[in-house]
Amino acid sequence: MAKKKVPSMVKDQQLIQRRREQMVKGAVALFKQKGFHRTTTREIAKESGFSIGTLYEYIGSKEDVLYLVCDSVYEEVRNRLESLLTNETVGLDRLKQVIQSLFKVIDDMQDEVLVMYQEAKSLPKEALPYVLEKENAMTAIIESAVQTCCKEGHLELSEQEIRMFAHNIMVGGHMWTFRRWSLQKEFTLDEYTSLQTRQLLYGVVQENIKVDEKF
Repeated sequence: MAKKKVPSMVKDQQLIQRRREQMVKGAVALFKQKGFHRTTTREIAKESGFSIGTLYEYIGSKEDVLYLVCDSVYEEVRNRLESLLTNETVGLDRLKQVIQSLFKVIDDMQDEVLVMYQEAKSLPKEALPYVLEKENAMTAIIESAVQTCCKEGHLELSEQEIRMFAHNIMVGGHMWTFRRWSLQKEFTLDEYTSLQTRQLLYGVVQENIKVDEKF
């Protein structure tokens, strides 16, 4: 799926990148507070630190800003997740590290993740498939770790079960954001991650594990 081309009257790519990063930061704050539809482009420009005229030098519409937010969040989450992973762990320890790293990234970027999922439905029809494909790419990182566990003989799961397990892990991470009004009053991130890891792995490990693992 090709990336959407956001129009710009400016030719300097570094300046475009810098200005759009400012827009994304300003838009996330406003979308979190007011929602996409109630936020105006003038407000986005002000929050970003420049005029409405300058804003339209780098985008064509408010929907372009939302697209940039979603694209930026996915890229940042993926980059941070990959930077936290090391090649030193193997087997179930590797899978646990993936879960822990994912949850940490989502905690660090919970406002951005929340806005993205709340407002993605407002994306233009031609942009939505690309954003959804980025979500699938994120899930594929988790799926790869599960597949490795199966190849190494620690788990026995079908391809369908592997995909479902990867989706469950992603949802477990997102829940820290979506239900933070309750969860973050009761658990620290470490407590939440530990409990979720045990509960996520319990079902697949109980019947399929090849070695004796302690959590």
